Amino acid sequence: MAIPEYNHGVPGVMKNAIDWASRPPGNALLGGKPVDLIGASPGITGTARGQSQLRQAFEFTNSYCMPQPELLVFKAHEKFDKGGRLTDELTAQYLQRYLAAFATLGQSFCSRP
Repeated sequence: MAIPEYNHGVPGVMKNAIDWASRPPGNALLGGKPVDLIGASPGITGTARGQSQLRQAFEFTNSYCMPQPELLVFKAHEKFDKGGRLTDELTAQYLQRYLAAFATLGQSFCSRP
């Protein structure tokens, strides 16, 4: 899940979507599913606070958030072009490693009995 961060938090629309997907309690759509969190922000902390809030929300849905690696893209306005394409090579390398780790996590869930 890729998120922006506004005022040190999760956008209300994103939180509302997770709240709806958490129903019915105990049988939520996201229950038992792996979840990844990445985000980009113009600030220097990336989306650390927003991701922390989402991790708390996913505890209720019984989703499994990948703990490491984390991807917090800071100063995003310097790493993407005007068309939204990632232009920063180091961030692209981190993204590739991150996606590979999440694919491995997803495969472990698919192989469960």
